[in-house]
Amino acid sequence: MAAKIYSAPKSIKQPIFNYTGKENYNKVFKAYRKDETRYCEKLREMLLARKKGKNVGEIISFPVADGAAEYMIASLRPLELVHLPLGDAWDFQYAHLLTAKEVNKKIEENKAMAEFFNKRNKKQS
Repeated sequence: MAAKIYSAPKSIKQPIFNYTGKENYNKVFKAYRKDETRYCEKLREMLLARKKGKNVGEIISFPVADGAAEYMIASLRPLELVHLPLGDAWDFQYAHLLTAKEVNKKIEENKAMAEFFNKRNKKQS
């Protein structure tokens, strides 16, 4: 069965990257990343309050152009994803065709890559 894709709720304030060129870019970017994290945490809490389940609140992403399309899992049965309007807010053109099996595989891949890079970064330190 195909996935249902939802827009993120308007009740959670979306982070805005507002760099005018007059302030320190790194400081503005760091603040934006912190706002993104808070945004995702609030959305995760909302989704878990709605429906608890395996991988609810996990984020999957797909490379698109110069960024990524990101989705948070709202449910695996039936498969429901919430589009995250972060960064350039890219969409993955085939998101609606994803299955729960593919989403679980993507989560495993993301965790393996994160673990690989964490180990690699620790070795270089």
